[in-house]
Amino acid sequence: MIAFPKTGMVLAAGLGTRMRPLSDATPKPLMEIAGRTLLDHAIDRLALVGVERVVVNTHYKAEMVAAHLARRAAPPIEISHEEELLETGGGVLHALPRLGEMFFAVNSDVLWLDGKEHALARLAAGFDPDTMDALLLFQRTAAAVGYEGQGDFFLDPLGLPRRRGEREIAPFLFSGIQLLHRRAFDGMAPGRFSLNRVYNQAEAAGRLCAIVHDGEWYHVGTPEGLDATRARFASHRVER
Repeated sequence: MIAFPKTGMVLAAGLGTRMRPLSDATPKPLMEIAGRTLLDHAIDRLALVGVERVVVNTHYKAEMVAAHLARRAAPPIEISHEEELLETGGGVLHALPRLGEMFFAVNSDVLWLDGKEHALARLAAGFDPDTMDALLLFQRTAAAVGYEGQGDFFLDPLGLPRRRGEREIAPFLFSGIQLLHRRAFDGMAPGRFSLNRVYNQAEAAGRLCAIVHDGEWYHVGTPEGLDATRARFASHRVER
């Protein structure tokens, strides 16, 4: 029987520097695609797979984010405010007491359409807590909207990822969508650090795995990515 996490976290504390000048007035998580903010899209998808409580971290323009979240009726949302920006890893560690043993974590500057199954449900179905500390959702770089880069990872047939070398071009990028076990943060000291430190620790222990997304994925980290995502979404006439 699949154990679906009951808690999820949306990472929404970043400064949005690459989204300037748009983010000077509006924090990136509150920018809209198809009539809903990026933050709402992420929370909606968590609720869709049965997540009962969502933690959102805040820092930049925190009052605006909190005011927006206060207008949502469900699911229950807790704010993990960061007086000092803690980055992705430090932000999750700071919120860890509010999260379950296993939990989803989603970046607020990504957006996706599910394939045949909900992507988060696929993560839950593929997560083995006996052998994994982190299960990442990868996206094929060739099909990513709003992404320009050399990829992040290779993936072997068993689902074990390997980071690309300095001069390599990798076929997969990390989508910003994942399922984590709280023990992935064992030994991590509070403070500012990237989730890459967590992934590296899990990979060294043979407890980092990944699956590949089978739907569309959009990176909304820049004004160009926002425009590309809006254009692609406008071309869809299907239920999202």
